[in-house]
Formats: sequence, C-alpha cells, structure tokens
Amino acid sequence: MTATPAPTIVPSATLPVFDWPDASAMNRRIGRGVNFGDALEAPSEGEWGIVLREDYFLLAQKAGFSAIRLPVRWNAHALESAPFTIFPSFFDRVDWAIENGLSRGMVVILDFHHFLPFMDCATCERERLLTLWAQIADHYRAYPPDLVFELLNEPTDAVPADEWNTALAAALGVIRATNPQRTVIVGLIGWNGLGALPSLDLPETDRRLIVTFHYYNPFTFTHQGADWVDGSDAWLGTTWTGSAAEQQAIRADFDSVAAWGAAHGRPIFLGEFGAYSKADMASRARWTAFVAREAEARSFSWAYWEFCSGFGIYDPDANLWRYALLLALLPDSPELP
Repeated sequence: MTATPAPTIVPSATLPVFDWPDASAMNRRIGRGVNFGDALEAPSEGEWGIVLREDYFLLAQKAGFSAIRLPVRWNAHALESAPFTIFPSFFDRVDWAIENGLSRGMVVILDFHHFLPFMDCATCERERLLTLWAQIADHYRAYPPDLVFELLNEPTDAVPADEWNTALAAALGVIRATNPQRTVIVGLIGWNGLGALPSLDLPETDRRLIVTFHYYNPFTFTHQGADWVDGSDAWLGTTWTGSAAEQQAIRADFDSVAAWGAAHGRPIFLGEFGAYSKADMASRARWTAFVAREAEARSFSWAYWEFCSGFGIYDPDANLWRYALLLALLPDSPELP
C-alpha cells in the first residue's frame, strides 16, 4: 500500500498545556494500543528483522488502535561513559517515529527498553538512567500531551525493590524538572509481573502516573517454542481452550491488579500481552480476545505485543493482517474483512 505522508509535528515554543488533572483521562485516551517491538529496542534497528516503516503507523491508525507503545534502547545509542550523550542521529530517528504516531492522532508511549546494565546492577547504573532521562525529557519537553513517557521496561527480579523505588523517584524528579505535567508510566520489578505490586512505592503527590504490568500467563502457552526461553520446545502443542478454570485464573489475576489500583488511586496499563507464533492460531485468538476484554472490563488500557514480529498481528512479508488476531483485539475494526 502507499502510505499517506504524516503531517509534521512542530513542538510548541512553550511548554504544552495539559487539560486533565491526573493520569486517569490519559489512561482512557491510551485505550487500545499496539507495541512496535523488535525495532528500536534491538541493539541496532533491523538487527532483529524489523525496520519501522511509515505505512505501519497508517495501518495501526486505520485498524482502530488509539496508541502505539514505542520500545527504545536508548543506552545503545549514547556514549558509554558520562555524560552519556545520546547521539543526535538517533534522536532524529525516534523523533520521526513519535511524530508519525502523534500526527495521526494516536498516543505514543516512549518506553525505555532493554537497559540491561541496570538489571545487572541497578545501584551502579542509576546515574546513567537519570542522565539519559534528563536528555530525553528535555528533548521532548515541548511535545504535545499525547506523548507519554515510560520509565523502564521490565525491571527484572534481580533489581531490589528498594533500589527500584529509589531510582524511579529520582527519575521522576529529573523528568518533572522539564515536564511537570506529562503523564509517566511506571512498571514493576519481577519483569513487570503483577506479583510485585505490593512492593511498588510511588510519590504520593504525583498524580500524573500510570502503573503498568505485563501479562503472559500461562507462560507455557504464550511462550511455547520461543528460542530465548530455555526448555520452551517441551511446551509445543499447549493449547488454550477458554475453559472455566483457564478463564478464572486470568480473572483472579486481573481482579488483584484492579483492587490494587483502586486502593492506591492509580490507573492501570496492561503494557504487554501476547502469545508467540508457535502456538496454534485458534488458541492464540481465544486467549488474546479474553485477555483484552477482561482488561477493558476493569478499565485497564492495553497494548498488544506486538505489531509484526514473532507475536505479530500483521504479516510484513505478505502485507496482510492476521485477521484472527486483529478480530480478537479490535472486533469493531474497519479493516476486518
């Protein structure tokens, strides 16, 4: 297909005006999104087989997605030592991607992805995290409110809870110096697993925060045959039938997240969910539809993982939607046959 050129986003000469008092309205605005994964969070774009194209943004918009989560490996495109300067050419590429989403009326979630040194030693790498965020926040300070920051993707279970709480508070302080009203998404240790919610400690007075979790349960179904997961070939053939027990397991998990959000007054974003392509398509579609509808029933915004790679809803070689998955995610999509 021929892509329609995106209008140019011209950042304001002054800080943008944010018309909502807290993050709940932005969470509703995010609504139903998709991750543009395996591109800008690869060590270099294209190394994992995906190079972003302008028509991907148009396809997402026309399908009915209201948001794009954009994973970016910032530390791979900056100096390795202080002052950790981000390369201008990489900022240009990220600018292009952000503007392609914003100009088409979608929220863009700018996610700091795969900062692996931080996972190995969070205390050692806190300065680099803060310095990179200071540059990112300053660079995008005049961008419209529909640009949302996400502090860090999936702090692992090697990151102590107290260190993550200290680092996130410091990072928010850095961001608020230049973006006092921008919505920021904050995740959890333990790979953004919902079990870590009780350990999360957020600055109480900052009400422009959304809390995110990722959901891939049952893991033996969603990651069967994934070559980065040891032993996953043994799970090949695992199905998800939508039995009463299978549905109840997901409902119970989501109820616990919703209860935490209500108790703390924090909106919830399901930032990743998906089933890998080695699972059978009928099971993938059933699971995806059930997870999406249960998230929506609890007022979680969501972003499917992901657009056109191993979990993808779009086949970039055939230039076709995988319609079973598109239907599962967006049953009202105008792009369905």
